[in-house]
Order: sequence, then C-alpha cells, then structure tokens
Amino acid sequence: MEVPEFKLGGSRFDQTQFSGRFRHLVDITDPRTLFTSERKLQDSIALLEDYKQKRLASGVTDQQLWEAQKIKQSIIHPDTGKKVFMPFRMSGYVPFGTPIVVGMLLPNLTFPQMIFWQWLNQSHNACFNYANRNASKPTPTSRFIAGYVGAVTSAISIAVGLSYLIKKASRFSASTKLLIQRFVPYPAVACANICNVLLMRNTELTEGISVMDKDHNVVGSSKIAAKRAVFSTAGTRVVLPAPILIIPPIVMTFLEKTRFLQRNPRFHLPLNALACTISFGLALPATVAMFPQYATIATKDLEPEIQAATSEETLIYNKGL
Repeated sequence: MEVPEFKLGGSRFDQTQFSGRFRHLVDITDPRTLFTSERKLQDSIALLEDYKQKRLASGVTDQQLWEAQKIKQSIIHPDTGKKVFMPFRMSGYVPFGTPIVVGMLLPNLTFPQMIFWQWLNQSHNACFNYANRNASKPTPTSRFIAGYVGAVTSAISIAVGLSYLIKKASRFSASTKLLIQRFVPYPAVACANICNVLLMRNTELTEGISVMDKDHNVVGSSKIAAKRAVFSTAGTRVVLPAPILIIPPIVMTFLEKTRFLQRNPRFHLPLNALACTISFGLALPATVAMFPQYATIATKDLEPEIQAATSEETLIYNKGL
C-alpha cells in the first residue's frame, strides 16, 4: 500500500469519508500501542517536533512519521499534552472493557451481580469519557462526580427495573424471559451513557470550547461548537453499545442450541467472551468513526465575536471521543 505524504496533525486516511475515519480509528485503537516503551514514545514525540521545526534528519520516511504520530495520538491527549492512563486510552478500551461486557451478558445474573457489573461498566465509561474529553477548558471535579453518579444511578435503575418487570411478567415462559433478559443491558447502558456525557461535559455547554483555524491557532471559545461536540458524542455513545450488547446474546442463543455446547457447557464462557471481543473490536472504530474527532464548522454559524476575529470560512474544534 502506498504511503501518503505525511501531514502533521492529519491522518493518512481520508477523514471526510466514513471508511477513512474507520481505518484511522482501527489504527489508533491498535492494542499493540499499549506496550509502547517510554523511550519509543519520547523518540516519536521528538521526531514529530523535528518535523514541525523543519530540522528533520535526512532519510526519515513518511512511514516513520505516520508511525510516530500514531504512537503519540494513541497515548497523549491532544489538548493537555499528557499521557492518558492506559485503561482509558482508545487502544485500551476493548482489552479492558471486554471482561466487563462479558460479565454484563452472563446468563441468570442475580440482582446484586447485575448491580455490580452495571456499576463497574459505568465507572469504566465515566473514566474513559473524562480521560478523552475536550480539555481546552477545565472540567470541575463536581461535574465528573455528577456524571458518574447520574450514569451509575440510571444504569442500575433501568437494568434492575426491567429485569424485575420481566421476571414478574406472567405471560412469558421461563425460556422467553431468559431470552429477553439477555437484552436488558443495552437500554440500561445506552441511557446511562447519555447521562454520563451530558452531565460530565455540561461545562462545555455553558462555557464553550476552543475553535481553531486550519493551523490549529485558537480563534475563540464557542458554545455553538460545544453543543455540536457534546451531542454528537452522546449519539455515538448510544450507538456504540448496540452491537456489543445485542450481537453476542443473539450468537449465544443459537450456539446454546447446538449439540456441541450442550455436551460441553464449559465452553460457554470462552465462546461468549470471543463473541463479545469481536463485536467490541469492530463496533468501537465503526461507531466512533460516525463523526470526525476534529470537526469543522462554518464560521458564519458561530458567535458574532468569533466571526469578527477571523477571516477563515471554516473553523475546527476537537469533538472529544
């Protein structure tokens, strides 16, 4: 495959197309970057800085520059410039999140077990959202706590409430109840994800986020751009758990009817984990790619003071992940 000319801050894949964003997300969610050494990270950062300062050594290839940028983007937050804690990086979301998904989809969960897995999932999501937020403006700790409490409360309430109603429904057979019960995690997680994003990133809606020109120079702070950023992220969070929490239960329902699994029930958990991992691994880049991380917005659609501060027709903002 031909390597395109390197562009600092850009992508080797076309970000105006879903396919390009998908390939880009597959790149930055590559779990192999979790094992990047500190020396390799610092070398990558130094190489990109040399490129920026136009002091690049001869012989450095575009492939090396793209690889250096991939490493930096997968580890370093674009706004703070600091390392994202490993479990909350994009590249760590699937490896660290899959065991939680498997736990939520275990059959015949008791109410305490259901509460535990929903709490653990929302704790992971809250930390992930915070770690990958738009950090051009500081987020008070109180907002993080509000988002966390709101998400945990809504997830547990919906999961337990739906499960209770299903168990009390007399018109359903035991097998039908078990089948319906498998899909309870999705509405619980989807609603909780919305609460999590809106509560935790509410500061962005009230104070705005930075909008930048094509050279990434900050032009001003916009509430209009913040609204687009937050709501597009919330939309992503609704779609993301759908294939993860719906496809594995469907797959396992069919597999449980096979002679192999009936004779070898010990393989139920490994097969369930495999189905969750594959679904998670494909769903993450596909759903996040719905919207570009660095989105553009027409200057004429922004606040008057921003329109007066630049002659650019379009500006850029970091949507967050």
